[in-house]
Amino acid sequence: MLDDLKYLFAYTIPLSALVAIFSNGILTFTTPIYAFIFIPILELIMKDFDAPYDESQKKKKLSNYIFDVLLYLNIPFVFFLLFCGLYNLTNTSLMFYEKIGIISSLGILLATNAINVAHELGHRKSKTETTLSKLLLLPCLYMHFYLEHNFGHHKNVATPDDPATSKFNQSVYNFWITSVFNQYISAWRIQKNILKRKGKKFISYQNEMLWYIIIQLTYLSVIFLLFDFYGLLFAIILGIQAFLFLETINYIEHYGLLRKKLSSGRYETVQTHHSWNSNHLIGRIVLYELTRHSDHHFKSSKKYQILENKKNSPQLPFGYPTSILLALVPPLWFKIINPRLKVV
Repeated sequence: MLDDLKYLFAYTIPLSALVAIFSNGILTFTTPIYAFIFIPILELIMKDFDAPYDESQKKKKLSNYIFDVLLYLNIPFVFFLLFCGLYNLTNTSLMFYEKIGIISSLGILLATNAINVAHELGHRKSKTETTLSKLLLLPCLYMHFYLEHNFGHHKNVATPDDPATSKFNQSVYNFWITSVFNQYISAWRIQKNILKRKGKKFISYQNEMLWYIIIQLTYLSVIFLLFDFYGLLFAIILGIQAFLFLETINYIEHYGLLRKKLSSGRYETVQTHHSWNSNHLIGRIVLYELTRHSDHHFKSSKKYQILENKKNSPQLPFGYPTSILLALVPPLWFKIINPRLKVV
């Protein structure tokens, strides 16, 4: 039971954002300081527990509803903190750098406890859970991620057809552009094919992409009514910051990895060595095991609590926070990661 409760640690990001929102001075940067200084230090100190789960342990974890509740609770936390943050940004006298601190803290909150949780829920079969996934993607202005990720990325990962797979020697900044725009185009292509299979026209209530536009514009309109122009501007900045964090994570998860093309013209089946793995304890817990990405791509229906460390997959030398910082300095990223690709 104690081991199951370790995922309560994922709420340290919302807690740090709460401190940032209601603070002044340097404390408005509490979340980026926590995420990119404190967590990397902890990951250097603390060793991971690498024992695989046996079948009885997996069955017990899958039957324990606490793991789902821990995901669901992120929804009220995220929207409450988002509301409080936008209120303080638009109604409190703050220095410019303090606004930057709060925006940075909220952006990290949306990237971790909104998009990341949405990613986990988006792989579930329950209509309720996939709807909650889309709800969490709403303030990130990235609702199309549900379609593209589940019906595009997982099918095309580690191939030239996947915009979310970063190429060898491609900088993260170039990847932001190619991935963001091409994933959106891909989402529309996927939607068009779904409508075609169902015999539905473009203008249809089953066109989810149209609904995403309507819902996101409605969300931004509500923000404008509540917080005026600056609130709207802050909400847009937060959304962009959140999905660029996501794309940076996409970048480090699949950098330079490719599946072989078979004589049939098809690509080999996705294996654990087609995604980078990062088995660092704190990052694992805070991100609901997203860092065990190799196992996730090997079997995407696996719930986060039973994902395992796949040692035969390429291993990132650091946890996600440190890897993100490295990726933002392309020459340093290439120097450290490129030699590891040669042995994959």
